[in-house]
Amino acid sequence: MRGTIELSLAALIFSCAPLSAAHQITGERKAWYPVAVTFDGPEAGEDSTPNPFRDYRLNVVFAHASGAHFSVPGYFAADGNAAKTSARSGNKWRVHFTPNAAGEWRFTARFRQGPDAAISMEPDAGAATAFDGESGSFTAAPADRMAPGFHSKGMLHYAGGHYLRHAGSGEYFLKGGADSPENFLAYYGFDDTFDTDATFAGGRESTGTPFIHRYEPHAGDWRKGDPDWKEGRGRNIIGALNYLASKGVNSVYFLTYNIDGGDGRDTWMWTSPQVRDRYDVSKLAQWEIVFSHMDARGIQLHVITQETENDRALGGSAGLNPVRKLYNRELIARFSHHLALMWNQGEENNVGDHDRKEIARHIRALDPYQHPITVHTKNNRALTFYDGLLGDGFFEATSIQSKMESYNHEAGELRRRSAQAGRPWAIFGDEQAPAAAGVLPDSEDPSHDGPRKLALWGNLMAGGSGVEWYFGYKFPHSDVNLEDFRSRDRMWDQTRHALQFFRANLPFWDMAPDNSLVTGPAAAGAYVFAKPGSVYAVYLPNGGTPRLKMGQGAYMVRWYNPRSGGNLLLGSLTAVQGPGEKSLGPPPSDRDSDWVVLVSRAAAPKKK
Repeated sequence: MRGTIELSLAALIFSCAPLSAAHQITGERKAWYPVAVTFDGPEAGEDSTPNPFRDYRLNVVFAHASGAHFSVPGYFAADGNAAKTSARSGNKWRVHFTPNAAGEWRFTARFRQGPDAAISMEPDAGAATAFDGESGSFTAAPADRMAPGFHSKGMLHYAGGHYLRHAGSGEYFLKGGADSPENFLAYYGFDDTFDTDATFAGGRESTGTPFIHRYEPHAGDWRKGDPDWKEGRGRNIIGALNYLASKGVNSVYFLTYNIDGGDGRDTWMWTSPQVRDRYDVSKLAQWEIVFSHMDARGIQLHVITQETENDRALGGSAGLNPVRKLYNRELIARFSHHLALMWNQGEENNVGDHDRKEIARHIRALDPYQHPITVHTKNNRALTFYDGLLGDGFFEATSIQSKMESYNHEAGELRRRSAQAGRPWAIFGDEQAPAAAGVLPDSEDPSHDGPRKLALWGNLMAGGSGVEWYFGYKFPHSDVNLEDFRSRDRMWDQTRHALQFFRANLPFWDMAPDNSLVTGPAAAGAYVFAKPGSVYAVYLPNGGTPRLKMGQGAYMVRWYNPRSGGNLLLGSLTAVQGPGEKSLGPPPSDRDSDWVVLVSRAAAPKKK
């Protein structure tokens, strides 16, 4: 019924001329750029009655002549400029919408008021009030193929296969991201953000000193023209994102809620750590500035909504209670318009499958863009953790925590099982054991041989979609106190080299893992990713001279250095003729180090 009502309303919107009304439209007005529509409505405050978060509900239906329509939740925006004014009250109500096509978009607001109106899924719950029925329109220009970051690629979505895909460019997504610090948003520049427990440091040690991120080593990475607020308070975190983007990092993992026992106890969306149904408008508006910069720099928002210590605390239970419903709605209303976003139901999640599915369905019902949903595993339990979720229509990806030695096997196995269940997942590895260490700083481990060989190439060569790097808690710049992302500079480089190889040389979305295709002494620990008869990639963790079982035809043999990247290289053997088991020759240098061999069909000679 809800879908029928929305379709009818969308048709009505497009058949009627837009009204002149008290609203303001801001934004680029291009496909894949968000616009904000801000309405003048009832005066309210964060602490006022009726509760502006719980007792009002704003939904706006956007409709296009093509028939496309989106029902988008909106929110209370105080004075409309709270990121810079820190306002707690005002009469502005706002919705963000990202058009997926050029042309005219018409919209109509549905604004209701009544007890718990915001958490009701009934379209007519509450009484129509203020600007209910107000309508308008704007025209979106075609997508800008030269736009920065994700604005040129479009919304990242589940496309029915093992890789997420950008709706605009059609490009498949491979992830190389930062899993740490998980409390990325515990930043001094955000309003009302502080350490609620100075005796707590990641659940392991007491420091007695309050800690909050300042990211001062990245102050110099901010550039003129970048966003900011309050006379420079945003510059360090924006600079950190600039540095990450410059290294090819395209995803950041962060919690939006870590109080109630979580690590750090310094990140929340509400007006205070004791409140759960009133939201800090200015803090969240400042988050929005950071998230918008992530879009422009091509960095995915990996949103972790809770963690293992508090996943049964929100609203007093693990399930879909009223507090959690409101939390989901506020997250979606304020941030779902971003172009690359993953909803993760929780770090090391303890919630049962029934509740996971119910929460996922609620998120999907509210989210107009249908962003992919996942949940993070307990350590080394990936192969059983997802048993009750495989094939479910509301999950699209893994978020695996495991020892690095297991990354290749677990990625390949979960890829196979998800396909067998009828809903192929994107297989992401998002944390590396042991928990104390993870990926060490460059000063402690200059080579990063383990993470590179076992986790990074292990995941990708099994048909995984990439990794995020976790930094442990025993070394400087850890999972809760990292200040300088340059502490892992070499790891970012090695991650970028891997992704560049895949993007430049492989139709990876059309390939599958099969480690049995490589034989001989060099086969120990080797990985193979193949489109048989067309192209093969062979990863050799210890070099050597591999033999490859290949199909009919003539093949070129080229080598890639995963430690330093660069161009493809020639070895002693530059071509082989299939079919059969053929030697690929030794690497061009450093024969005991890891190498990748690219074996691809030779182009047919041109006719004269």
